[in-house]
Amino acid sequence: MSETTPRKNNKAAVAIALLSIVVIVQGIKIYLDYKDKAAVRQELAASEENLESTLTRLTEIKTELDDKIAQIEKLGGDVAELEKARAEVDVELKSVRKRNDRAVRELKDRVEGYEELLKLKDTEIEKLQSVNKELFTENRSLKTKQNVLNDSINRLAKNTDDLESKVAIASQLKAENMVVLALNSKGKERESPFRNRQIETLKVEFNLAENKVAPIEGKKIMIRVLDENRQPIFNVDKGSGTFTVEGREEFYTSAQEILFDNTKQKLTFLYEKGSDYASGNYTVEIFTDGYKIGSMQFSVK
Repeated sequence: MSETTPRKNNKAAVAIALLSIVVIVQGIKIYLDYKDKAAVRQELAASEENLESTLTRLTEIKTELDDKIAQIEKLGGDVAELEKARAEVDVELKSVRKRNDRAVRELKDRVEGYEELLKLKDTEIEKLQSVNKELFTENRSLKTKQNVLNDSINRLAKNTDDLESKVAIASQLKAENMVVLALNSKGKERESPFRNRQIETLKVEFNLAENKVAPIEGKKIMIRVLDENRQPIFNVDKGSGTFTVEGREEFYTSAQEILFDNTKQKLTFLYEKGSDYASGNYTVEIFTDGYKIGSMQFSVK
């Protein structure tokens, strides 16, 4: 009995020791498993936070890319590189949720690349703005010079028109030494005032004054005889006709085609009315090229 009892006690002690070791090992395993799970949870949380941060930055980068593309297009720059980057960012945004930690880290590296690209484009935009400012300044300067040139051209054209107008006025002919006579049936000449029976033929004589500005050329010289009521005396059968003066069509009494040669040439007009002249005051006007070059009055008693 005394030998059996110690043996049982030894076995129980061994069993208790073994159980204690198992419990200790199991406890250590549980502790390590818990620690590993906590680390995993922390890693997952960090990865999720990293993913959200990357997603937010990608969205911001897409907005910045859109803004840079708009600015550079407005400034006339090349946006092909930015459009390519924007397309890549669109793809990244659609697939970012499916990425593992390694892929997220790679994506984060690309985000940094996009940020560097945006910085480079900021520099490019500054250069383009500077170039556009210079072009605007040059263009404004050119417009100013063009306006000055246009003003000079307009003034020159006006001066030319004024000069041409002055030359045209200066080149107008003038009648001088004008005489109106009446010829009776015997050819005897009389000066005004006339008696009705004395006017078989009305004779008008004058010289064309010298004018060094006027060109030598063909001219049509017309006389118009006006009665006391300013009505023209004319007879188409005797060579009368119409001409334009001050925009109006008027009758002339008689006309001649001549070559003006600037020699103070003398012209004579003979007009047979074919009927009596009423008593009153008459005016003889001389025209060429639509303007009057002389006039004189006579009276009939």
